[in-house]
Amino acid sequence: MLAAGAATRYGSPKQRLFLPAILDAIAASPVGEVVVVTGAHAVEAEARVVHCADWEHGPGASLRCGLRGLTPETEAAVIVLADGPALDPRAVDRVVEAWQNGDGDRLAATYDRRNRSHPVLLGRSVWDHVPDEGARALDVRLVNCADLSPPGDVDYA
Repeated sequence: MLAAGAATRYGSPKQRLFLPAILDAIAASPVGEVVVVTGAHAVEAEARVVHCADWEHGPGASLRCGLRGLTPETEAAVIVLADGPALDPRAVDRVVEAWQNGDGDRLAATYDRRNRSHPVLLGRSVWDHVPDEGARALDVRLVNCADLSPPGDVDYA
């Protein structure tokens, strides 16, 4: 879970506010190991927290920190944002299932059948190729979640 940003548009550390709901959603999904990546603000979580000193270099830097924090046995990572409080665990289920079915190592949920959103799944083969712009700069295969509500993207209080 990426929670490293400064939250300047929001006006306070929104990660602290939304983190519990997102962790609950992840707990209801098939994801095993959970890593929360912090940067500008410290957070407490019922998960492993990895601080990314390079968080200001962009979401890719934070994502790379989180990926390095996973165990060597981890084959794929599901990426969610700390400011998407309406994350539906069924969307996580779908991207994981698509990966398990061989649909690719770069997957992203879509809620309108056109635009990518979260969660995003990256297979281990992609991890060394994450640019500073983050996963949004990678081509992905879309996983249909149009019957679900999108996770949201809270930028303002």
